[in-house]
Amino acid sequence: MTEPFLTAEWSNLCIVTYAVEPGFIGRVIPSWLEPDTRDGHAFVSLVAFQFLKTKVLGISWPGFRSFPELNLRVYVKHGDKRGVYFIREFVPQPLVAWLAKSLYNEPYLAAPLTDAVTRFDEKIEARYQLAYGGRLNTIAVRGSKQSYRPAEDGPEHFFKEHSWGFGQTRTGRPLLYEVTHPVWDIYPLESLAVDLDWSVVYGPEWNFLQAASTYSVVFAKGSGISVFPAVPLVVNI
Repeated sequence: MTEPFLTAEWSNLCIVTYAVEPGFIGRVIPSWLEPDTRDGHAFVSLVAFQFLKTKVLGISWPGFRSFPELNLRVYVKHGDKRGVYFIREFVPQPLVAWLAKSLYNEPYLAAPLTDAVTRFDEKIEARYQLAYGGRLNTIAVRGSKQSYRPAEDGPEHFFKEHSWGFGQTRTGRPLLYEVTHPVWDIYPLESLAVDLDWSVVYGPEWNFLQAASTYSVVFAKGSGISVFPAVPLVVNI
């Protein structure tokens, strides 16, 4: 069996999802992918989380083990494989962004990004702040501390459980990689605050989300994860 390229813990994931027209998603993904829909909608998620205990090829690099990430992803499928395609991913370390772009051609950018998780007797809060475009962009979520496992046919499961990531080389060659982790429990949501300049952070085509209502908000506990090497994907283009 192939060994994972990267292992880590993804913790305190805030997954904020918006319903969009499938035709819109079709314009921002490669032609060999199609939107993954539910109830006639396609979806995009803003995801903030803690990247902890990171190892690359089994090696832990001091100063690069723990950091936050903020990304925008859309839900796609190819054949019977459901997965995600990333629009842009932010991390605070330039080296991490450079490695992800070099090895996976993932759309990473480095920018000041902080995380803060506060635990109370019965509550838990996570706050992520990105300094970009001349301002602070903030995602903050609060939940009850008693986590639970949502039903497999519900929207929470649909947005937090994906085994496949899709990408492409610099020459447009399709790529597929696998991400494995146990099924995540979630914290019952109490509040959410998103203060983000969508047009600056992700591009003017996403500005319509500035006033959009959320379709789903998931505050996931997270777990250890494994990311396997990307492999070429054979498609009929």
